[in-house]
Amino acid sequence: MIYRRTPNIVTKIFGKLTWNIPVKDNSLYLTFDDGPTPDVTQWVIDELDKYSAKATFFCLGRNVDRYPEIYNSIISSGHAVGNHTYSHLKGWETGALEYIHDVELASTLIDSKLFRPPYGRIRPVQAGLVARRFNLVMWDVLTGDYNNRQTKDECLQNTRKMIKSGSIIVFHDSVKAESNLKYVLPRILEEYSEKGFKFRSIEY
Repeated sequence: MIYRRTPNIVTKIFGKLTWNIPVKDNSLYLTFDDGPTPDVTQWVIDELDKYSAKATFFCLGRNVDRYPEIYNSIISSGHAVGNHTYSHLKGWETGALEYIHDVELASTLIDSKLFRPPYGRIRPVQAGLVARRFNLVMWDVLTGDYNNRQTKDECLQNTRKMIKSGSIIVFHDSVKAESNLKYVLPRILEEYSEKGFKFRSIEY
Protein backbone atom coordinates (compact mmCIF):
# COMPACT_ATOMS: atom_id res chain seq x y z
CA MET A 1 0.00 0.00 0.00
CA ILE A 2 1.22 3.49 -0.86
CA TYR A 3 0.39 6.14 1.75
CA ARG A 4 0.18 9.34 -0.29
CA ARG A 5 0.00 11.36 2.91
CA THR A 6 1.84 10.05 5.95
CA PRO A 7 -0.68 8.88 8.60
CA ASN A 8 -0.91 11.11 11.68
CA ILE A 9 -0.17 8.21 14.01
CA VAL A 10 3.19 7.71 12.30
CA THR A 11 4.21 11.35 12.58
CA LYS A 12 3.27 11.32 16.29
CA ILE A 13 5.30 8.19 17.03
CA PHE A 14 8.32 9.58 15.17
CA GLY A 15 7.80 13.18 16.19
CA LYS A 16 11.49 14.08 16.17
CA LEU A 17 11.67 13.52 12.43
CA THR A 18 10.77 16.35 10.04
CA TRP A 19 7.57 15.57 8.13
CA ASN A 20 6.71 19.03 6.80
CA ILE A 21 7.90 22.61 7.16
CA PRO A 22 5.75 25.01 9.22
CA VAL A 23 5.39 28.13 7.07
CA LYS A 24 3.24 31.24 6.97
CA ASP A 25 3.48 31.68 3.20
CA ASN A 26 2.76 29.44 0.22
CA SER A 27 5.94 27.40 0.12
CA LEU A 28 6.46 23.83 -1.10
CA TYR A 29 9.50 21.61 -0.68
CA LEU A 30 10.24 19.31 -3.59
CA THR A 31 12.65 16.49 -2.84
CA PHE A 32 14.24 13.92 -5.14
CA ASP A 33 15.56 10.58 -3.92
CA ASP A 34 17.99 7.98 -5.27
CA GLY A 35 20.09 10.05 -7.68
CA PRO A 36 22.17 11.42 -9.14
CA THR A 37 21.16 9.55 -12.30
CA PRO A 38 22.47 10.27 -15.82
CA ASP A 39 20.03 12.29 -17.92
CA VAL A 40 17.21 12.14 -15.36
CA THR A 41 18.79 14.39 -12.72
CA GLN A 42 19.88 17.00 -15.23
CA TRP A 43 16.40 16.99 -16.74
CA VAL A 44 14.98 17.70 -13.26
CA ILE A 45 17.44 20.57 -12.76
CA ASP A 46 16.46 22.06 -16.10
CA GLU A 47 12.74 21.84 -15.27
CA LEU A 48 13.28 23.49 -11.89
CA ASP A 49 15.24 26.29 -13.52
CA LYS A 50 12.26 27.17 -15.72
CA TYR A 51 10.36 28.22 -12.58
CA SER A 52 13.28 29.50 -10.49
CA ALA A 53 12.43 26.59 -8.20
CA LYS A 54 14.83 25.18 -5.64
CA ALA A 55 14.71 21.62 -4.33
CA THR A 56 16.53 19.11 -2.16
CA PHE A 57 18.19 16.03 -3.63
CA PHE A 58 18.69 13.09 -1.27
CA CYS A 59 21.60 11.38 -2.99
CA LEU A 60 22.96 7.87 -2.78
CA GLY A 61 26.65 7.82 -2.02
CA ARG A 62 27.32 5.13 -4.61
CA ASN A 63 25.74 7.30 -7.30
CA VAL A 64 27.72 10.36 -6.24
CA ASP A 65 30.79 8.13 -6.48
CA ARG A 66 29.85 7.16 -10.05
CA TYR A 67 28.59 10.53 -11.26
CA PRO A 68 30.35 13.33 -9.35
CA GLU A 69 29.80 15.77 -12.23
CA ILE A 70 26.01 15.41 -11.89
CA TYR A 71 26.23 15.86 -8.12
CA ASN A 72 28.27 19.02 -8.67
CA SER A 73 25.64 20.24 -11.13
CA ILE A 74 22.97 19.94 -8.42
CA ILE A 75 25.01 22.10 -6.08
CA SER A 76 26.12 24.64 -8.69
CA SER A 77 22.46 25.11 -9.65
CA GLY A 78 21.70 26.26 -6.10
CA HIS A 79 19.88 23.21 -4.80
CA ALA A 80 20.35 21.49 -1.44
CA VAL A 81 21.57 17.94 -1.02
CA GLY A 82 21.00 15.28 1.60
CA ASN A 83 22.40 11.89 2.59
CA HIS A 84 20.34 8.86 1.48
CA THR A 85 22.92 6.25 2.61
CA TYR A 86 25.63 4.89 0.35
CA SER A 87 23.96 1.63 -0.71
CA HIS A 88 20.18 2.27 -0.35
CA LEU A 89 19.95 0.00 2.65
CA LYS A 90 16.66 -1.23 4.08
CA GLY A 91 16.77 -0.10 7.69
CA TRP A 92 14.36 -2.75 8.93
CA GLU A 93 16.61 -5.50 7.55
CA THR A 94 20.01 -4.05 8.53
CA GLY A 95 21.89 -4.01 11.82
CA ALA A 96 22.51 -0.66 13.47
CA LEU A 97 26.30 -0.68 13.10
CA GLU A 98 26.17 -1.67 9.42
CA TYR A 99 23.54 0.99 8.80
CA ILE A 100 25.53 3.75 10.48
CA HIS A 101 28.69 2.74 8.64
CA ASP A 102 26.83 3.06 5.33
CA VAL A 103 25.51 6.50 6.28
CA GLU A 104 28.98 7.65 7.29
CA LEU A 105 30.46 6.32 4.06
CA ALA A 106 27.95 8.41 2.12
CA SER A 107 28.81 11.45 4.24
CA THR A 108 32.39 11.37 2.94
CA LEU A 109 30.91 12.26 -0.47
CA ILE A 110 27.79 14.25 0.43
CA ASP A 111 28.31 17.45 2.40
CA SER A 112 25.02 17.80 4.24
CA LYS A 113 23.39 17.60 7.67
CA LEU A 114 20.17 16.29 6.11
CA PHE A 115 19.36 12.58 6.02
CA ARG A 116 16.48 10.56 4.63
CA PRO A 117 16.24 6.79 5.14
CA PRO A 118 15.64 4.73 1.99
CA TYR A 119 12.04 3.51 1.79
CA GLY A 120 11.33 5.73 4.80
CA ARG A 121 12.17 2.70 6.95
CA ILE A 122 14.45 3.14 9.91
CA ARG A 123 14.55 1.48 13.31
CA PRO A 124 14.38 3.68 16.42
CA VAL A 125 17.94 2.76 17.43
CA GLN A 126 19.21 3.64 13.95
CA ALA A 127 17.27 6.91 14.00
CA GLY A 128 18.77 7.78 17.37
CA LEU A 129 22.31 7.19 16.14
CA VAL A 130 21.79 9.05 12.87
CA ALA A 131 20.18 11.99 14.68
CA ARG A 132 23.44 12.65 16.52
CA ARG A 133 24.86 14.08 13.29
CA PHE A 134 21.93 14.65 10.95
CA ASN A 135 18.47 16.13 10.74
CA LEU A 136 16.14 13.33 9.63
CA VAL A 137 13.81 14.53 6.88
CA MET A 138 10.78 12.47 5.90
CA TRP A 139 7.74 13.74 3.94
CA ASP A 140 4.00 14.28 4.04
CA VAL A 141 3.34 13.77 0.30
CA LEU A 142 4.56 10.67 -1.55
CA THR A 143 4.03 10.90 -5.30
CA GLY A 144 4.55 7.20 -5.90
CA ASP A 145 6.27 8.06 -9.17
CA TYR A 146 8.23 4.80 -8.95
CA ASN A 147 4.99 2.76 -9.09
CA ASN A 148 4.44 1.80 -12.72
CA ARG A 149 1.14 0.10 -11.89
CA GLN A 150 -0.52 3.51 -11.76
CA THR A 151 -1.09 5.67 -14.81
CA LYS A 152 0.70 8.97 -15.22
CA ASP A 153 -2.53 10.85 -14.64
CA GLU A 154 -3.31 8.84 -11.50
CA CYS A 155 0.11 9.78 -10.18
CA LEU A 156 -0.60 13.45 -10.89
CA GLN A 157 -4.11 13.48 -9.44
CA ASN A 158 -3.13 11.60 -6.28
CA THR A 159 -0.22 13.95 -5.69
CA ARG A 160 -2.30 17.05 -6.29
CA LYS A 161 -4.88 15.96 -3.70
CA MET A 162 -2.34 15.84 -0.89
CA ILE A 163 -0.34 19.04 -1.39
CA LYS A 164 -0.69 21.90 1.07
CA SER A 165 1.54 24.78 2.06
CA GLY A 166 4.66 23.52 3.81
CA SER A 167 4.44 20.06 2.26
CA ILE A 168 7.59 18.02 1.71
CA ILE A 169 6.96 16.18 -1.56
CA VAL A 170 8.90 13.07 -2.63
CA PHE A 171 9.87 12.40 -6.22
CA HIS A 172 12.66 10.11 -7.45
CA ASP A 173 15.29 11.12 -10.01
CA SER A 174 15.74 7.50 -11.05
CA VAL A 175 15.26 5.44 -14.19
CA LYS A 176 12.42 3.50 -12.55
CA ALA A 177 10.45 6.69 -11.85
CA GLU A 178 11.42 8.54 -15.02
CA SER A 179 8.18 8.09 -16.97
CA ASN A 180 5.85 9.30 -14.21
CA LEU A 181 8.32 11.95 -13.07
CA LYS A 182 8.53 13.55 -16.51
CA TYR A 183 4.75 13.74 -16.70
CA VAL A 184 3.95 14.91 -13.18
CA LEU A 185 6.77 17.29 -12.22
CA PRO A 186 6.28 19.88 -15.01
CA ARG A 187 2.54 20.02 -14.29
CA ILE A 188 3.04 20.47 -10.55
CA LEU A 189 5.61 23.21 -11.15
CA GLU A 190 3.35 25.05 -13.57
CA GLU A 191 0.12 24.70 -11.63
CA TYR A 192 1.45 25.69 -8.23
CA SER A 193 3.60 28.49 -9.60
CA GLU A 194 0.45 29.95 -11.15
CA LYS A 195 -1.23 29.68 -7.74
CA GLY A 196 1.55 31.76 -6.19
CA PHE A 197 3.51 29.02 -4.48
CA LYS A 198 7.28 29.15 -4.13
CA PHE A 199 9.43 26.03 -4.36
CA ARG A 200 12.20 26.09 -1.77
CA SER A 201 15.02 23.83 -0.68
CA ILE A 202 15.36 22.47 2.85
CA GLU A 203 18.20 24.36 4.46
CA TYR A 204 18.59 23.02 8.00
